[in-house]
Amino acid sequence: MRQNNRKIGTFYEQKAGEYLESQGYQILEYNYRCRRGEIDIIARDGAYLVFCEVKYRKQTTAGNPLEAVTVRKQKIISQCALYYIVTHHLEHQPCRFDVVGVLDDDITLIQNAFEYAG
Repeated sequence: MRQNNRKIGTFYEQKAGEYLESQGYQILEYNYRCRRGEIDIIARDGAYLVFCEVKYRKQTTAGNPLEAVTVRKQKIISQCALYYIVTHHLEHQPCRFDVVGVLDDDITLIQNAFEYAG
């Protein structure tokens, strides 16, 4: 079951990445991992370095995918983003946190979905 969920997640992360590219983003990395956790997509959008969480739901019975980025998850993403910024010497780079929700085949992008939650 876990392997199947990972395959589904990877498929929709790629789909979200394609959508972001169609919106002018440049994808830098998929599934960036560090000791703190993981960020689904790291991209550039104009002057911004964007840390993007992708959430997929087949239907809304489990809730809207955009509501699935909890405060706990925001903290993990924030810590990973800080680690990425420091290790890539991007301390002066403006950045933001976006969320892509995929509900069946509908994709919704929320730019600047949350603030740094370190």
